Amino acid sequence: MTRDIALAHGLTSEEYDKIVSLIGRTPNMTEISIFSVMWSEHCSYKSSKLWLKTLPTQAPWVICGPGENAGVIDVGDNQAAIFKIESHNHPSFIEPYQGAATGVGGILRDVFTMGARPVALLNALRFGAMDHPKTESLVQGVVAGISGYGNCMGIPNIGGECEFDPAYNGNILVNAMTIGIADQNKIFYARAAGIGNAVVYVGAKTGRDGIHGATMASAEFSEGDEDQRPTVQVGDPFTEKKLLEACLELMQQDAIVAIQDMGAAGLTSSSIEMASKGDVGLDLNLDNVPCREAGMSAYEMMLSESQERMLMVLRPEKIDLAQSIFKKWELDCTVIGTITETQRLVITHRGVVEVDLPLSCLADTAPEYNRPWVASPVRPVFFSENETLSHDTVASMTNALLNHPNIQSKAWIWEQYDSTVMGDTLATPGGDAGVVRIHGTHKALAATTDCTPRYCYADPVLGGTLAVVQAYRNLSAVGAQPLAITNNLNFGNPQKPDIMGQLVGCTQGMGDACRALDFPVISGNVSLYNETDGRAILPTPVIGGVGVLTDYRLRISSFVQEAGLALVLLGTQGAGWLGCTLWQQVCTTDTTVYAPPPVDLAAEKHLSQVIKTLAQNNLIHACHDVGEGGLLIALIEMLGDPALGMDLSIPMTAGILFGEDMGRYIVATQNETALHQHLGTTPHIVLGEVTQIPAWNLNGSTLFPDGPQRKPLTF
Repeated sequence: MTRDIALAHGLTSEEYDKIVSLIGRTPNMTEISIFSVMWSEHCSYKSSKLWLKTLPTQAPWVICGPGENAGVIDVGDNQAAIFKIESHNHPSFIEPYQGAATGVGGILRDVFTMGARPVALLNALRFGAMDHPKTESLVQGVVAGISGYGNCMGIPNIGGECEFDPAYNGNILVNAMTIGIADQNKIFYARAAGIGNAVVYVGAKTGRDGIHGATMASAEFSEGDEDQRPTVQVGDPFTEKKLLEACLELMQQDAIVAIQDMGAAGLTSSSIEMASKGDVGLDLNLDNVPCREAGMSAYEMMLSESQERMLMVLRPEKIDLAQSIFKKWELDCTVIGTITETQRLVITHRGVVEVDLPLSCLADTAPEYNRPWVASPVRPVFFSENETLSHDTVASMTNALLNHPNIQSKAWIWEQYDSTVMGDTLATPGGDAGVVRIHGTHKALAATTDCTPRYCYADPVLGGTLAVVQAYRNLSAVGAQPLAITNNLNFGNPQKPDIMGQLVGCTQGMGDACRALDFPVISGNVSLYNETDGRAILPTPVIGGVGVLTDYRLRISSFVQEAGLALVLLGTQGAGWLGCTLWQQVCTTDTTVYAPPPVDLAAEKHLSQVIKTLAQNNLIHACHDVGEGGLLIALIEMLGDPALGMDLSIPMTAGILFGEDMGRYIVATQNETALHQHLGTTPHIVLGEVTQIPAWNLNGSTLFPDGPQRKPLTF
């Protein structure tokens, strides 16, 4: 019977046997539930840990890499940027508004738990086909949830991405990212310490929402699983705003020994993680846990994922001060436990010991699987055939690409977000990267989220590399020095060798790029079992990149706003790589899976430095990297004023116009001669110039008399 309970909680029969062996007896119901969440994919990373260890995580500017609530980098002047990205995929599919809202709330807590004031939000969204019956309601619910929580918190949403593909029809992706700023001597960690110190619960009260959310996030969907709404948390951004301010106020008082937010698995994971990191024991008395529902059991309190809660270890002499601060902010602050030297987790409720387990069994000895995997097949290549296209054909192909939801303007989405609150936003969504000033300084942070899942499906290793390169290029395009990444690895069922092969390959590719570009991984999240009825999503390793501008006045715009500028392509013109491109998907009937475009990592690093040198010499008015859709789409995206046009001279082949060759930027300059001199041997080609009328001319003939019409995404 106990084994059946364990299986119902997502543990395998072998894992149950290991638990019995470790603790030397049969676990009770509450203990089984604790093991089930701590050993879930969501909390233990048991299928991915082996490969995550291969990623580069160190650099002179990295203060804290993976393992804490968020990663930390040095941005100068004793300041640190703290950031992380996390998924809320399954909850958002089940209940779009609350799933997305609490995803934002959770990642905000990961950052301010470490002492940082959040200064920016981003997100990476993937939905199913536009004509799928659920897509519209999912998009509207998710966007409303993100805006509803972030706007109420008063934190600007400065960037992200949103794409559509039938592979996400049954399993959308909602990845949320937060960046905060802290003084380097005021960073807080989750390592419990001090025998006899009090364990203090702060924030909102505990309810029954979100029970087994971590377990639900570690399993596949089946038809009808949308009815799992009780496993989705319910958020309250106004309470989180008060929690943020109360925590930051207390952090100025030398009161906190350790702090951990109650995210996935709630009180269970927060208490176990703090004690395990500090190599101490923990006694909890659940009678003192503030509850908003009557009659809650130990099982329910330990597994609840109610939002807006934190767990702290406080210095004894500071408890009264902490309680007065949280009372002022109308939040609970209650002692619920004590740090012990036993290295055991002991939980009592109503005078009964409900849990008595060695902490090492819950964290250190969690399973770590080397799952079988197979590499994806080698794909054929597809270059341009160098056939000269007619102007009508080019116009038709361009319009088809502009009408694709992945190219359409996402203004409908990001205009629902407050992107300028706090007054430090320098670049809002829609460009290469969002940019926020570090308040009171001349420095700024640039941030982006990037991934092209079809590349990762065709060739996971190269696809993982290109995801990192895309983030690196977007940061470079606004003049930032890329410093580090956080990643969100979204995949299907790792027990299938082909899916596990995608995870392994993408991780290897990310590592290759990060090492070559000095762009380490400092935090991240893995989301597996993104399948419905056995149909997996495309492999989607989202990269959240962060860079720094030492002087925000050198920021480069993504958009041209005046006539008379010369347009220059930096990097080689390219071989005309059409395989695995959006052009192949939209403009042909060829469904062959071709290889993604190759990349020269040394050239990417060189071009990034070139861009910054040009900006420092005031030679660039705008810059945009060439990405999805190719060169002509990039030029259209770059035009910030629809009253302007372009006079272009570009070979009329599909490969040159729409190929997705890597390592290319378009820059706009007023001083073409000086630009040539500074570029020296760096490959570059003049494409044309910006004109005062909206017409677009290509090789002497009018392509779009009134300018190309980039379609807006609407619902």
